[in-house]
Amino acid sequence: MPMTALPAFDTHDVLNQPPALEDFNLFTTDRALVDAVAAMGAATATDRLGAYGARLGRAETIEAGRLAHRYPPELKTFDRFGHRVDQVEFHPAWHQIMDLIVGEGLHSAPWFEPGPGAHTVRAAAYIMHAQVEPGSQCPTTMTYGSVPALRGQGGLAEAVLAKVGTRSYDPRDIPVADKAGALVGMGMTEKQGGSDVRSNTTVAVPVAGAGTGAEYLLTGHKWFFSCPQIDAHLVLAQAPGGLSCFLVPRWLPDRTRNRVRIQRLKNKVGNRSNASSEVEFQNAHGWLLGEEGRGIPTILEMGTFTRLDCALGSAGLLRGAVAQALHHAGHRRAFQRHLIDQPLMTNVVADLAIESEAASLLALRLARAFDERAAGSAEAGAFVRLCTPAVKYWVCKRAPAGVVEAMEVLGGNGYVDEGPLGLLYKEIPLNSIWEGSGNVMCLDVLRALQKAPDSLDVYLYEIADARGADRRLDAALRSLEAALARKQDMEHGARRLVEHMMLVLQGALLVRHAPAAVADAFCASRLGGDWGHALGTLPSGVDARAIAERARPS
Repeated sequence: MPMTALPAFDTHDVLNQPPALEDFNLFTTDRALVDAVAAMGAATATDRLGAYGARLGRAETIEAGRLAHRYPPELKTFDRFGHRVDQVEFHPAWHQIMDLIVGEGLHSAPWFEPGPGAHTVRAAAYIMHAQVEPGSQCPTTMTYGSVPALRGQGGLAEAVLAKVGTRSYDPRDIPVADKAGALVGMGMTEKQGGSDVRSNTTVAVPVAGAGTGAEYLLTGHKWFFSCPQIDAHLVLAQAPGGLSCFLVPRWLPDRTRNRVRIQRLKNKVGNRSNASSEVEFQNAHGWLLGEEGRGIPTILEMGTFTRLDCALGSAGLLRGAVAQALHHAGHRRAFQRHLIDQPLMTNVVADLAIESEAASLLALRLARAFDERAAGSAEAGAFVRLCTPAVKYWVCKRAPAGVVEAMEVLGGNGYVDEGPLGLLYKEIPLNSIWEGSGNVMCLDVLRALQKAPDSLDVYLYEIADARGADRRLDAALRSLEAALARKQDMEHGARRLVEHMMLVLQGALLVRHAPAAVADAFCASRLGGDWGHALGTLPSGVDARAIAERARPS
């Protein structure tokens, strides 16, 4: 009997799958961010932010972010001839993303292109960038934070700053004098100390004389040394006069490699596209920044800016996850209705939208304070001192719960690494750990309350304009004032106090700047107590559908 071809083995059609969220504008489709930028006085930058949002939302940019995460960097200790090179090799997608973020000036523009709202505009762009490829934000934020520490130091520091001030990304492993642009990192933590940097054991010995700008030889190690491939790092080491801060370049002025040996790259849970390393200094050359014994104040100013970026980055990661959840719920059907039309799902995505808008608005308000401080406002300086650790603590603590809930909206597809939620999920714990854990941040808030009591007055003044606008906000503020007045067992209850402060501040900002539906739902749930223990437990009576529609990216 003759053989015949079998028919095509088609078992099913692919139906009811949402399209990929791509080729969209991350700025113009984020109404909460657009409104927050305007509320913080930076509306004149909407065209610039819209242009960057469009570039970030292109399918090819999103794919580059995925590839950079999928193919992490590799350490090349020696070249093929046996020469020690300590180089880090990256997938081309990493360089594509770095060229994008440096080209936008997120590493340095507020310093070299100052103007009204410069830090606020950068903050909005930073929130958007986090949604596409957050690993590239590590070298970006460290460079941004390094500028105040390097300015006025002369010598090598000025040479590095001249290249930091460009918008050119130059990945070549060559002396900084020959490069079109430069990036700067930091090295603080050691195996035995972690956040307790005073226990550092790395030693710095003067070469020919001590003092600001002098050359020292460093011997020791760093347990976390981010971005070892970039041009220079701010490093803490024990000098004769105490713990001090040094500028340690990758290449020396005589065009030889500095003696910074990369031991290995960290195998991190997330942040896979970015190289974090362990290094040893074998008589590495460093130049003193500031005075001996003043290393912590010198590098803490850098940390103030990087803590701001931790909050911004977490707000961005949360927004990215919420956007994916809303996009999915708006396209996926179950039980004859779109998910977003089902009351319980509407409650979930609306609650997520509230959490995201409150985080973005709070982080942008902090960024505006940096602008005001740069303009000479002492009150803004006090606000920055108190609220930077508080905002970092709160936004970075709240965002992971939102990302996990958003992943659940997508179901099994959300838990597959081919989609964007896997990247966001693995990245989201990092900002709470980096630049000081939650406990460190809350203790820093207590120090600000004790050593700079005027900062509390500035914080309360910020809320004053919202008094009388919502009874639940007023009640929460009275409760907070009572807690602050007690001043008993403050360290034990530091987390609760900081959470209370940030919820009241978020409520005040939303009452003043957000639509009534969003502010009402926030005050009813987060301040009024009509809320469960998980997201998706908003009370009846709130306009959940309006809140969800406001946050939809498409």
